[in-house]
Amino acid sequence: MQKLYPNAAAALDGVLRDGMLIASGGFGLCGVPERLLDAIQASGVKDLTFASNNAGIDNEGIGKLLRTRQVKKMISSYVGENKEFERQYLAGELEVEFCPQGTLAERMRAGGAGIPGFYTKTGVGTQVAEGKEVKTFDGEDYILERGIFADLAIVKAWKADETGNLQFRKTARNFNLPAATCGKITVVEVEEIVKPGELNPDCIHLPGVYVQRMVLGAPYDKKIEFRTVREREAA
Repeated sequence: MQKLYPNAAAALDGVLRDGMLIASGGFGLCGVPERLLDAIQASGVKDLTFASNNAGIDNEGIGKLLRTRQVKKMISSYVGENKEFERQYLAGELEVEFCPQGTLAERMRAGGAGIPGFYTKTGVGTQVAEGKEVKTFDGEDYILERGIFADLAIVKAWKADETGNLQFRKTARNFNLPAATCGKITVVEVEEIVKPGELNPDCIHLPGVYVQRMVLGAPYDKKIEFRTVREREAA
């Protein structure tokens, strides 16, 4: 099965439609599937729901799609660096489902494992628990959280072989790995693609069975949310 496509637009051809639920990898600006998000923006699809740890920053990551009003709902755990996200939410223009970070990762992982729901103590007694089933185990309350089954998963990997076996690098592994498992279709952009057998089998983070399409996204500009430098010491 040929999984490698010439560019992001080709890799998403025939997949995108209005109203999709998309699971997107990335943590802050680290490991964000930039090329695929650009292709989604260019396609013009709208009314999208994104399950993602965050929405990037203004005009970066999913923030680009917020600017073009292509996102209807965000399922996220952190939204603090995106002013347009904040503005749209407070104005009632964007639906937001806040989800604790570990719960969001587990919801994606559960979806990828075919688990429709699980119970967790996280959020019990808070607004997170409103409207959710509560069950008692061993004298402790737990709330029911639903697994995420996305129409499409878009992720960024560090290395891949031509069959779709993936390696993620450091922080980029946090949400790209569970996001990649929970999509009906998983499309990956990768920094480097090698021949089958060149990756150490013990170092493969995600097997190629989860991956339907890939695109070589390099070269990338490394983006930094906050550039902090040490003040010069007096001579």
